[in-house]
Amino acid sequence: MSYVPLWCKSNGSFLEGASRPEELVEEAHRLGLPALALTDRDGVYGVVRAHVRAREVGLPLLLGSQVTVDDGSSIVLLVRDRRGWANLCRLITAGRRRSPKGTCRVSWDEVCAASEGLIALWGGRESLLAGGPDPDAVAARLKDAYGDALYAMVARHRQAEEVEAERRLRRRAARLGIPVVAAIEVLYHAPARRTLQDVLTCIRHHVSIHEAGRLTRPNDGHALVPPERFAALFADDPEAVARTRDIAQRCTFSLADLRYRYPLERLPDDVDSPGEWLRRLTWEGARERYGDAIPDAVRAQVVKELALIEELDYGGYFLTMHEIVRFCRANGILCQGRGSAANSAVCFCLGITAVDPTRVDLLFERFISRERAEPPDIDLDIAHARREEVIRHVYEAYGRDRAAMVANVIRYRPRSAVRDVGQALGLPATALDRLARLLSHRDPPTPDDLRAAGLDPDALASRHLLRLATEVLDFPRHLSIHPGGFLLGHEPVHDLVPIENATMEGRTVIQWDKDDVEALGLFKVDLLGLGALTHLDLCFRLLKQHRGVDLAMHSIPPEDPETFDMLCWGDSVGVFQIESRAQMAMLPRLRPRTWYDLVIEIALVRPGPITGGMVHPYLRRRQGLEPIEFPHPCLEPVLRKTLGVPLFQEQVMRLAVVAADYTPGEADQLRRDMAAWRRSGRIEQHHERLVSRMKAKGIPEEFAERVFAQIRGFGEYGFPESHAASFALICYATAWLRRHWPAEFTCALLNAQPMGFYSVATIVEDARRHGLEVRPVDVRHSAWDCTLEPREPGAGGASDLAIRMGLRWVQGLGPAHRARIERAAEAGPWSSLQDFVRRTGLDVGALSSLAEAGAFEGFGLSRR
Repeated sequence: MSYVPLWCKSNGSFLEGASRPEELVEEAHRLGLPALALTDRDGVYGVVRAHVRAREVGLPLLLGSQVTVDDGSSIVLLVRDRRGWANLCRLITAGRRRSPKGTCRVSWDEVCAASEGLIALWGGRESLLAGGPDPDAVAARLKDAYGDALYAMVARHRQAEEVEAERRLRRRAARLGIPVVAAIEVLYHAPARRTLQDVLTCIRHHVSIHEAGRLTRPNDGHALVPPERFAALFADDPEAVARTRDIAQRCTFSLADLRYRYPLERLPDDVDSPGEWLRRLTWEGARERYGDAIPDAVRAQVVKELALIEELDYGGYFLTMHEIVRFCRANGILCQGRGSAANSAVCFCLGITAVDPTRVDLLFERFISRERAEPPDIDLDIAHARREEVIRHVYEAYGRDRAAMVANVIRYRPRSAVRDVGQALGLPATALDRLARLLSHRDPPTPDDLRAAGLDPDALASRHLLRLATEVLDFPRHLSIHPGGFLLGHEPVHDLVPIENATMEGRTVIQWDKDDVEALGLFKVDLLGLGALTHLDLCFRLLKQHRGVDLAMHSIPPEDPETFDMLCWGDSVGVFQIESRAQMAMLPRLRPRTWYDLVIEIALVRPGPITGGMVHPYLRRRQGLEPIEFPHPCLEPVLRKTLGVPLFQEQVMRLAVVAADYTPGEADQLRRDMAAWRRSGRIEQHHERLVSRMKAKGIPEEFAERVFAQIRGFGEYGFPESHAASFALICYATAWLRRHWPAEFTCALLNAQPMGFYSVATIVEDARRHGLEVRPVDVRHSAWDCTLEPREPGAGGASDLAIRMGLRWVQGLGPAHRARIERAAEAGPWSSLQDFVRRTGLDVGALSSLAEAGAFEGFGLSRR
């Protein structure tokens, strides 16, 4: 007699469940179970991964959660329909929003009020705690609220104390007419994970395994079991087993039933639909970009894109991004769309991205595809110093109910796994720290690593450490916040997914990460901070202040020979994306002379092309040392602009379509598998298909294998051409400013810190080497930020302006000191050192720091 496990917790119950959601689904399917319920603690963190895998194997998935009540007990709630899902998400949201981060507490009143569309399983391990409210009274209230959707859950794990608890529960259930249902609290898919579950429990409670006592479970009875073992466990009550199947039949809701709608922007009175308003804005923008002579190719591309956007009902998303960009422009906040949005002529016309589609041939299907029918993903880079203003604007425009940030699930990597697991096993902290420092970010520990850290790899505890630290890799450790991803909803977001407080004040975050949001086809708005845009913004402001030059990114003269001459020497400290030592070494070899050369340069020094062995062939062809050849005539249109060598993610996708007969949808799946190959291993399934089909078309096997090696490299850091094109615009702008306005460039670079590769000392040294005068900190002349000062006429050097170092670079000063100094300075210049000390009221430590920095030398006080 089969059964349905109704109380299962995955590793989405942070540091409690010891199996991935997918593993629970796969094991239930292997055991031939008719369905599975996922009920993570106080959340729905694992449901999307479980949903995707259950859909693949054809297993019905029940959704729910074990919800913690404020008296310390808990109740398992299962979702019957869409209304029940909304009620569960609202209930968890209420408990999470009022509770300290990482906890959730709801009242029995709230549990009863949320009953519509839910099934309640009352009982279990923690529901009958001593000292709580009268269990009979609670049961009666639940019975009134849930009616025939209330069950008494009898859970058996072969523990002696469960016998009396079950007897009491059954007596109450009989008195109130509540049917009994059988269950196991499933914490892992197989008994072999029991030790990992013990260790996770220790990590959660901050104790070692030797101190855990009764915190850990006494046996391995918390695994999924075959139907015959479950039936034997409840041989005295087969009706309770049968009810598990009855309950499963009552739960018809699936995540596929979510009907998400993107919020619509307010439309002008004379506009009937979002599509009409988007068309009007797009053509207005096209005329601003090109004048009346819009190129035929652009006009055709815009018509094609608008038709597809309207067909897929994506207009609201584009209008939202346009509104956010308009807000940024109106408030002087520098921003630029990036990523696959650069493939879109509509995004260019709307001002979302600055990449002109006439300058580069990009793959629009990488952005929007009818076959994929997935929402587009636009990353909006914003000057990092002002991103907070934009985030506040989104919260104010949509409200807390309809806007929440996407989660970032912090997962175990080798170093954190070794530290946490080793601590739970009671291993010495110093040895664990040595071991963690030896490990990479990806590869699990080995016996040699333990030996190098001073641990005996043959000792029992060391063997446990190796196994458990490997098992826990990629498990959720805690919830963080995405750098800038928003989920916006036409209806309250907490009807789609629970919302909780983030650590940062004023932030709320949903319980799903970006992969979950993408898997469900939800629209995400990415507002990302970029230091280079802050640098450009500050530089433009300095030029206007000191030179009267009103400059913007789009008005910088294109293809400037002097700028490229500078870059050919590898002179690029502070230039966005090409200032690393590796990029500096590449610049004299590549010798960029055009903007598209910078696109190549940015993408070339990446693990993908390097791992695939594409860098040297490209350079030799560019330098004329080997002929430009194409492995097959069909590849020439794909590889022409990169001299027959695939460098970009989009080229790999096109290559799969042209050379291996992939459909566009399959090519996009290849892109996804490229990004996830280390985590899932799915990329290997493409190997035989790609190589064999390329060989069948006459493409040499050696080339096919190199292409596949590069695809693996893209898993580490595959750079799409659309990203490189967006970054190349900022790269060229910063390079042009460095060449023609070096003082303003360097002053802005110092004020935009922290960012980039180099310390302040290195930036200052490089500026002086290029003939700039950098003046020291002096309280008589220095503001908090670095400033520009006129030099004596005829002083020579690279600029007629000198850079005055700001007080921010005095070690020991912080924001509180800044406020005091700036407030005191409003009364006028300091007349003496004593005047400065009296008016600012700084403490001895701050004054000592200023003295050591030489800031008082103008008053005759030396550093000593």
